[in-house]
Amino acid sequence: MAEIVPLAEAIGAAVHDGDAVAMEGFTHLIPFAAGHEVIRQRRRDLTLIRMTPDLIYDQLIGAGCARKLVFSWGGNPGVGSLHRFRDAVERSWPAPLEIEEHSHAGMANRYVAGASGLPFAMLRGYRGTGLMEAGGPGRDGPQHPSIRAVTCPFTGEILTAVSALNPDVAIVHAQRADTSGNVQLWGITGIQKEAVLAARRSVVTVEEIVPALDPRPDAVVLPAWTVSYVAAAPGGSRPSYALGYYDRDNDAYQAWDQISRDRERFGQWLDTEIFGAARV
Repeated sequence: MAEIVPLAEAIGAAVHDGDAVAMEGFTHLIPFAAGHEVIRQRRRDLTLIRMTPDLIYDQLIGAGCARKLVFSWGGNPGVGSLHRFRDAVERSWPAPLEIEEHSHAGMANRYVAGASGLPFAMLRGYRGTGLMEAGGPGRDGPQHPSIRAVTCPFTGEILTAVSALNPDVAIVHAQRADTSGNVQLWGITGIQKEAVLAARRSVVTVEEIVPALDPRPDAVVLPAWTVSYVAAAPGGSRPSYALGYYDRDNDAYQAWDQISRDRERFGQWLDTEIFGAARV
């Protein structure tokens, strides 16, 4: 059953050096407060998993937390590149970064397979793409670690298998939890539910903890038995947004482009906004 604890305690218990960590949230409900606590606790050698690594993973990579990135698209939405990500790939600063790239559909299916207890998922994607050529059977060079071409035993069609994702820990943000640890989120829910169900451990930050969850149209409920830790973190997805609580801070996304371009300015941001900031 979920334990309701302070955020620092939840991250300290759930995230360890060398873990594979998925922090999901598609534009909406991105778990920034939890990601910042991972930086604050100076976790290292993490494999970061996320369909769309945006500012939160740029920050984690720049802070030296990451060894590998598994992803399907990386950029500052509507603005441009992730400069700390690029610096790590192109110049190995602050450390070399291994990358494993997929399509959105491939990543989503990998989470679904992991949540379903299956070893892989099947889809028609990747065929004829650069991703497949980089690791398909019979190609030169190393095989892609999680993509294989397979033949359908019924039709003979060549399909693509992608291995399941089972992170050591999934971290997501939601609007509410009740005092028993049941979690409720609504709006654009992305792949959060599947990430939590696929992971060995999970941390869910929430805007508020309430006595009971009221029904919401199209809401997703994660029962307490599916979650390891719940932590109250009001504003915990800023500068992304939490539907019903606050809007997306577009100015912050634009400002990040300049902050992240320069190593020294990024270091100042870390000192001020992360290490100098009060814990939730």
